[in-house]
Order: sequence, then C-alpha cells, then structure tokens
Amino acid sequence: MDSFPVEIAASLNLEISQIDSLPIVLSPSAQPNNKFPKNAIRSSLQASTADAIFSGIFSLTTGGILLSNLLVELGASPFIFGMLYSIPMLVNLIQPLGAYFSERTTSRFQYSLLTYGTSRLLWLILLIGIVGVNYGVVNSQQLIILTLLIVFFSHLLGGLGSASWLSWIATIVPRRLRGRYFGIRNSAASLTNLVFVPLTGFAVSHCYGGTIQGYGVVLFVGIILGIMGLGCQYFKIDVNPKLQNTFHANSSPEITASIPIFQNYVNENVQQNSNFWRFLLYFSLWMLSINLSAPFFNFYLLEILNLDVSWVTVYGSIQAGANLLMLILWGKLADKIGNRPILILIGILVAVTPLLWLLIGNSSLTFWLWLPLLHIFIGGTGAAIDLCNNNMMLGIAPSKNQSIYFAIAAAIAGVTGALGTTIGGFIAQFPQFGGLLGLFALSSICRLAALIPLIFVQEKGNR
Repeated sequence: MDSFPVEIAASLNLEISQIDSLPIVLSPSAQPNNKFPKNAIRSSLQASTADAIFSGIFSLTTGGILLSNLLVELGASPFIFGMLYSIPMLVNLIQPLGAYFSERTTSRFQYSLLTYGTSRLLWLILLIGIVGVNYGVVNSQQLIILTLLIVFFSHLLGGLGSASWLSWIATIVPRRLRGRYFGIRNSAASLTNLVFVPLTGFAVSHCYGGTIQGYGVVLFVGIILGIMGLGCQYFKIDVNPKLQNTFHANSSPEITASIPIFQNYVNENVQQNSNFWRFLLYFSLWMLSINLSAPFFNFYLLEILNLDVSWVTVYGSIQAGANLLMLILWGKLADKIGNRPILILIGILVAVTPLLWLLIGNSSLTFWLWLPLLHIFIGGTGAAIDLCNNNMMLGIAPSKNQSIYFAIAAAIAGVTGALGTTIGGFIAQFPQFGGLLGLFALSSICRLAALIPLIFVQEKGNR
C-alpha cells in the first residue's frame, strides 16, 4: 500500500524472503498443507501497518489528552477521570465471550469489520452531543454522561473483537519477525502521533468556536480515518478460525480435532498451562499498579498546573517521538536476547517514574526542561514494556485457540487495571490520603512488587 513507508518495507523484504511460507487457513476449501505466498505475507504486513496509522489517529481523537481535556472543560472530577480510564479495561471481561464467538465464524476480517466498525461509528453520537451543547440543547453534565456511555459501548464492542484480531495478526506474522515487525508497526503509529498530537491540540485550543467545538471537528476527522483503517484490513490475508483450529488439532495428536465449547477450552487447555498463569499474574498486577497513577498525569498537567491543552499535546508529541526512536531498537534487541530480561530491567525504571513527578513544580524550568525530559523517558521505556509484553503473550499462548488465551489475559488484566484507576480516582479526590502526589508514590511501590512474578515466567524461544 502506498501509505506504508518504503524504508519499512525494505527492512522486512529480505527476512520475509528467507522464511518458509506459512500454512493457509483462508477458507473452508483450503487444505492444511497449502502455504501463504510470501507476497501475501508482505502485503498483509504493509496493510496492518497502514491500519495502525489510521487507527492510531482515531484512538488519539477518542481518548488520551484530547478526551481528557474535553472532560476538564466540562468540569469533570478526578473520580470521573478514574471511570473514563477504567471503562476500557473493565469491558475486557467480555473478551472471552468475543473469542468464543469469533472461533465460530469463518472470517477474521468480517468479524473485525462488524465489531470495530460498529464501535467506531458510535462516536458519531458524541459528535451530535457536542453540536447539542453548542446550541444549548445539551448541558455539560449530560455531555459528560453521554461521553462515558459512548466510551463504554465503543470499548465493549472493541472487546468483542480484540482477541480475534490479535489471533489473526499472530497467525500472519512469522514468529522470527515478531519483535522487528511489531517494533516497526508501533513506530509507524508513534510517528503518526508525533505529527498529529500537536496538530490536533493546536486545532482544539485555537478553534474559533471554543475548545469543545474544536474537539468536535477533530473527532469527526478521527472517525473518518478510523473507518479508513478498517478498510486497510481488507488487504490482509483473511483467516478462517474453524479451519485454523482444525489444522492445529490434526498436527497435534494430544489435541482433539473437534472445536470444543468454551468450558472445554478452559478446562483442557488454559488450566494446564501454568506458565501462562504466572505471566497472567504478573500482567494483571502490572496493569493495576500502572493504572493507579497513569490516567492522572494529564489531569495533573491540565488541572493542577493549569497548562493549556496545546502545551500538553506538545509534551505528548515529545513522548511519541521518544517511543518512535526506541521501538525498533527494542524490537531488534528482543529478538536477540528475549523479552523477559528487557521487561525486568526496564520495568524497574518504569516503576520509579511516578516518583519523578514528585519533582515537578510550577516553574519555567519545569515547563521547558523537566517535563520534556520526563516525557522522553516515559516514551522510551514505555516502548519496551508495551512491545515485550505483547511479544511475551504471543509466544506463551499456544497456536490452537489462541484467541481464548488472549481474551482471558485481557479480561483479568482489564479488571485489575480498572480497579487501579478506580482506587486512584478515589485517592486523588481526598487530600488526607495524599492526593495526587501520594497516589504517584503508591503506584511506584506497586509497580516494583508487580515485577516479582515475572521472574518465574519461562519465555519460549523466539527463533
């Protein structure tokens, strides 16, 4: 695809040409011994990266700093912020059900289009609500409630499709290229954020009709690009889950050839994988500790330090730039030494990050030096954590019924992450509990404790 960077394609072409083709699971008529053509693998990776770019723009317009700023303008409390960030994680409880439904379908693409397409179109309702505010039909409190409802149902539908999408991409991307490819894919998304975050922040901040109307304009553009991202998935190799499961069952004598019901998935597969549960213990505790404080960093900048949204998006752009520069490096390093050593070492650095916010004050030195340096640090270390956590999950989950493993991990980690934001929102509202700064210190301690189970996780070879 034309939107796929030439240098990224060149970096993958050589290694793709050196790997064996992969089993085809396109349709019920496909045979297990057929192979994915190498050109089909290459075009699928390109399409997936283009999808990441368009979908990344959609995500930054429907979440993060822009949506946070909308709630600040509407007068939302820290508890509302906790709800805003807990909803996307809490609805991950639906992922096992979504995985079960997806395994009953015959097309990963069609299932993704149904779930994610509906999810993204729901944001048009919020756009209508913003227009209603401008005309005095809807008040601020009603728009806050409408925003939370849209976030809930949009992410609920996304939760139904998430495990299926991850299983789809895990089938397409060759194991030996996962570190490099996901580093490149995430870098493309980070480059998009680097460019569009400050532009959208400037547009919202300087809109003639006010910041709320400015967000409406940016949201409309994001929805259009989000739909375009789904269109890119049409150019990826489609996968038939039923045929995929049958193929892996036939190639593994210990697994029955039939597709069991969801209860048998858990009883026969997941419960026997102790390594999976050790990783899940680490991942769920990590999500809880991260989300104790992460949703409130932007709130601290917007509400406590009273920064303009355009400045906050500039810092976000700096963070995206650091993420972009480090992702490919982390991807190559993960392919060489593995993901677990990186997660442990960088995890310690990420654990102390909330303590660095305790040094932030309301001064010129803070705005021009400390905040940019802090966001560079967060972007560089966060790139390693996100990439390696994803690679670890792809490596630990068996090929058969992979989406079930992904769904269970997302569901449990979603609950703990939502619990973290809820607890964080409660603590942030009461100065007697330490307020935001006390919350940051607590998050740092919990992050260090969450790394302990990771020591006992065995990482499968990535060659």
